[in-house]
Amino acid sequence: MWHLASLDASTVALVWCAAFAWVIDVRLPWWVLVLLSLGVWAVYVADRLLDVRTGMQSSAVEKLRERHFFHWHHRRILAPAAIACAFIAAWIVFQRMPSTTKAHDSLLAAASMLYFTRVHSGRKLLPMLSKEFLVGVLFTFGCALPAISRAHLSLAEWPPLIAIAFFALLAWLNCYAIDRWESRGLNPSLCQIAFPASAFGAVALICSSVLLESHPRCASLIFCGAISALLLAALDRIRNSVTPITQRAAADLALLTPALLLLAPLFSR
Repeated sequence: MWHLASLDASTVALVWCAAFAWVIDVRLPWWVLVLLSLGVWAVYVADRLLDVRTGMQSSAVEKLRERHFFHWHHRRILAPAAIACAFIAAWIVFQRMPSTTKAHDSLLAAASMLYFTRVHSGRKLLPMLSKEFLVGVLFTFGCALPAISRAHLSLAEWPPLIAIAFFALLAWLNCYAIDRWESRGLNPSLCQIAFPASAFGAVALICSSVLLESHPRCASLIFCGAISALLLAALDRIRNSVTPITQRAAADLALLTPALLLLAPLFSR
């Protein structure tokens, strides 16, 4: 249900946003996390419903998954709930968000709307950039922007920027793996995720060890991302032993490893 109701995306966004703030050492107000969670969930619900409409109009129902049918079956509940979340998010923006932050967020919102419009209008995205890559970049940038805008990072402070770029690649890897797993019925040769995910995790572990002494927080976050990549590799290894919906939910669950950094102080008391 966590996956079917699109709660996985908002959960990952919440954890990543808090983790980036922890790495950069800034304190986020409560409304930032609420705004991000509500906004991401509303966008994902709208995306699922539009996917169903597009699939039905183009007779491409075979490309739809359980999450799409779940949203369509419960559209009379999910659609009004998503609209309500969007209105609450808009109220938070106008009532709580400083004008300087609005300028940064407006650029992200414009890029997201351009992507959203292009995908659901049937027009192709930039030919050199895949849908999975753009989703990874936009999702990660949206999670990191609240912390970046409050810390005023410069290029000289490169370790947090390296961590953010790493997680953008991790988000792409997650989307890429899911796309290949869900397409395995059409083309089994597409399922080649274990090697790149393992290599990505190994590089991240090396990077984490290099940064451990000078930038321990960045190193800890990258280490968590490495574990996520290795979990995706493990999921690819057992892809024939689990159902697609279980594998899809587990792929998003694997992205929650940064929560260990946020929970660690609770266990150290």
